[in-house]
Amino acid sequence: MKKYLVAGLLVWMPLAVTLWVLTWLVGVVDGVFGWLLHGTQVVLPTSMHASIEQLRNVPLLSVVVMAALLVGTGIFAANVVGQFWLRQWNRLLHKIPIVKTIYASVKQVSDTLFSSSGNAFREAVLVQYPRAGSWTIAFVTGKPGGEVAEHLAGDYIGVYVPTTPNPTSGFFLMMPRADVRPLAMTVDEALKYVISMGVVAPGAAQPAPAADPALPARN
Repeated sequence: MKKYLVAGLLVWMPLAVTLWVLTWLVGVVDGVFGWLLHGTQVVLPTSMHASIEQLRNVPLLSVVVMAALLVGTGIFAANVVGQFWLRQWNRLLHKIPIVKTIYASVKQVSDTLFSSSGNAFREAVLVQYPRAGSWTIAFVTGKPGGEVAEHLAGDYIGVYVPTTPNPTSGFFLMMPRADVRPLAMTVDEALKYVISMGVVAPGAAQPAPAADPALPARN
């Protein structure tokens, strides 16, 4: 009985978790879509409010509208005219107290993480954490800058150490580049390895140039 119970659990658990994540994402999109509909009702005449309210009940309309909005925004931002107006928008938001602090911080992080020219989260590495001799996977986020870099003598890099099985939380560390071991696996493979708590091992990679006795062998 226990064997069949575990077998059934292994079949349904991945599907259940996938559906839960998708349901959460759709809920977030529905919330943003509802906010847009509310803003539309404020602008349009009262006679049209009932028709707009009915749009909330159309299945998956929020997903289609938000996807189209994102694609349209991307097309607009990719041309010269769009870039000009985005610069004006950024200047405006940077002049508003409080808003400029939040907006500038979020924009800097998003540009670093998602820009195709950025290096953040483009490389998986091995670091010793939380103590010497204990290794974990981390992701390179860049090099320390500003006042922090002035207090660090030598070549340091910033790394993000994710928690498992939820990689959205973790720890930011600055450590000497010499203490970081580059990995041949991709970021996606490393994330799967972290989320699965080491159960889903990445495919065989090229051996490291020099063997390290303190580093456990990888399957």
